[in-house]
Amino acid sequence: MVKLLKRKTKDLIESDYMLGGVFTASFLESTIVPIPLEAILIPLMQERRDKLWQIALMATLGCILGALLGYALGYYTFELLRDWIVANWITEQRLDSVMLRINTEGFWFIMTLGIAPIPFQIAMLAAGATQFSLPLFLLATGLSRAMRYFGIALVVYVAGDKAEALIKKYKFATVGLITLVIIGAWYLSTSGG
Repeated sequence: MVKLLKRKTKDLIESDYMLGGVFTASFLESTIVPIPLEAILIPLMQERRDKLWQIALMATLGCILGALLGYALGYYTFELLRDWIVANWITEQRLDSVMLRINTEGFWFIMTLGIAPIPFQIAMLAAGATQFSLPLFLLATGLSRAMRYFGIALVVYVAGDKAEALIKKYKFATVGLITLVIIGAWYLSTSGG
């Protein structure tokens, strides 16, 4: 699978449809393909620094559109999909926990899931199933994914060809730090401080 991704990335680098390809890959990654988009974004951004910010933008927009589809599926078909989700993706207890957290912690919980390197599909479906505010869901999704993709673009802009090694080396520390910042903002917003 990794070899296929690398070959497809090489084809995409020189393609006239590169930005559309990034949008499509991001849409697919956020809906049905649980492979992190970074696998193609980082090498693509390193090779096409002339389109660095457009690549980050298309990745963000593709994810937002995919999240909208996931939300709609959760909103309209969750009860039909619930048994399949539990059989293939997540335990019943974990799913109930995610739905409870979306109901009680909403925006900040979705922000955290949008940044963390975990599949976002469950959050999208659960947000739709719980009828969480669509504008807040899209805002949380857009902000979290923009932080993720524009953050990668910034590292590539600053570090150039060393970006991939830096991102691999500090990925968990960076995600942890960003998550702590979001949790801190979350705490301050709920405590009135």
